[in-house]
Amino acid sequence: MNQIKVLVIGAGPAGMMAAGASAEAGAKVVLFEKNQKAGRKLAITGKGRCNITNFCDNETFIAHLTSNPRFMYSAVNRFSCYDTVAFFEELGLQTKVERGNRVFPESDKALDVVDTLCRYVTELGVRIVHDEVKGLLIEDGEIKGVRLEDGTMTADAVIVASGGMSYRATGSTGDGYRFAKEAGHTVTPLIPSLVPLTAADGDIPALQGLSLKNIRLTVWDTVTEKEVFSETGEMLFTHFGISGPLVLSASAHMRSMSPERYTAIIDLKPALDTETLDKRILRDFVEFHNKDLINSLGKLLPKKLIPVIVGRTGIAPHTKCRTLTVEQRRALLLQIKRFEVHIRSFRPINEAIVTHGGVDVKDVDPRTMQSKLVKGLYFAGEVLDLDAYTGGFNLQIAYSTGRLAGESAAIQY
Repeated sequence: MNQIKVLVIGAGPAGMMAAGASAEAGAKVVLFEKNQKAGRKLAITGKGRCNITNFCDNETFIAHLTSNPRFMYSAVNRFSCYDTVAFFEELGLQTKVERGNRVFPESDKALDVVDTLCRYVTELGVRIVHDEVKGLLIEDGEIKGVRLEDGTMTADAVIVASGGMSYRATGSTGDGYRFAKEAGHTVTPLIPSLVPLTAADGDIPALQGLSLKNIRLTVWDTVTEKEVFSETGEMLFTHFGISGPLVLSASAHMRSMSPERYTAIIDLKPALDTETLDKRILRDFVEFHNKDLINSLGKLLPKKLIPVIVGRTGIAPHTKCRTLTVEQRRALLLQIKRFEVHIRSFRPINEAIVTHGGVDVKDVDPRTMQSKLVKGLYFAGEVLDLDAYTGGFNLQIAYSTGRLAGESAAIQY
């Protein structure tokens, strides 16, 4: 029997895992990457540290997927989060587990993860070609290869692992969606996920650069009149609105975006109930009874936030603490426990960590990652309509689908 020839499009985590898995299964593999270096997006993930995966069981992993979780059962059962850690460890990359079971390289260098994957594929004899695939060759419902800038390359199987639309400078320009459409696949609407949010409130730009820790962020959907997110952690104010870990996580729960549909409610003192906080404020006012309100909140709030909070209460900033009424104190307390940011929009998809939407999984076999429409065509990674919350889960989608696609492509005949 002739050796199966597999072409993989995209040398990101899904593509390199797919290429390596195909080579391990005995296939002759060519990996196309239009950038001059593989894994460019992977190299900048986790602020350059790379949150490789999440050290959790399969049920926990599935529970953290925000799109089509059931589709992932076969893939993650074949190659789990634990398998990913073992995979990298066996290749010589030492890992560590941090808060939230997030797995990082012990070196804290994302480039070490990229280098490990590159070494993995090259040692297996995968040929890496730095060329841009322009399209697919399909005849009579079967893949025949790919079109390149100068000519074509034939193959028995093609794996599309070209990523989404986020971080376009790294090469994620949506090519895979075009290839999928050429093959007759539906691509579901593409929107940013794990992305900063722009604010409609005029006083938010004054808070640019302010980082908040140990606060609770709750997001309210004014259309459904339901809470869609609520967690404690860290966030950041920017010139356009809000960002930081909590905000990125919250954005994954906000799908149908329209101006001011969502309200982000910040509890600046989640450890204190209303009654306890009121006593705390009253105690400060007694201590600073001769001071202006604007100058009496330094023990309670960050300096940059004080004028904005006071402005929202409607109390004159230079009102003496000793003259404040119960109603005015309650107005202050309300702003501290329910500081509202009205969301105008997502930031552009190029600023998103992942793309929500993609190749509709209804036309992809979850047991193999093969197209149900074109024999020999496979999909893996972010190009599929699969995404998850932060914490290493999105990269695990890439490894699991890449592994399954690669193995399946190599043994399809």
